[in-house]
Amino acid sequence: MSRLEDIEAIKQLKHKYLRCLDCKNWDEMSACFTDDAVTSYSGGQFCFEGKDKIIDFLKDVMQNTLLTMHQGFHPEVEITGENTAKGSWAFHDYLIELNSNTSIRGYGYYHDEYEKVGGQWKIKSTGYKRVFEESWERNDVPSMKVNEHMFENI
Repeated sequence: MSRLEDIEAIKQLKHKYLRCLDCKNWDEMSACFTDDAVTSYSGGQFCFEGKDKIIDFLKDVMQNTLLTMHQGFHPEVEITGENTAKGSWAFHDYLIELNSNTSIRGYGYYHDEYEKVGGQWKIKSTGYKRVFEESWERNDVPSMKVNEHMFENI
């Protein structure tokens, strides 16, 4: 596989990770990680070792009452070896907590390491640090409401 094909495969992997996060597709997301993957979310506030612990954490915090939108863009991917790479991604996220009727919006950078396992790129390490995060009470805007979401009947 050429360097450009590797870089494109890594981009697809990161987008799959973000889609699975928002759609809560935990089995599919698990396939994105190496078995010994590590995380450092929120600037190191939430660190986990092993894909099972990572997925367990995400399942726990990403309940169906938490609606999320994660967008990753401006990838800077560097192939560092035959089966290794690293990358940096700008991201924007938007969260709605239905039970408390609050929202969070933020922006920051993911820093990842990747490993090719069995011919497939996987996330070996991922974490992010925010540039900013803001939150508000959605009740402060009387007309603001969620009209529909994909987890309503779950």
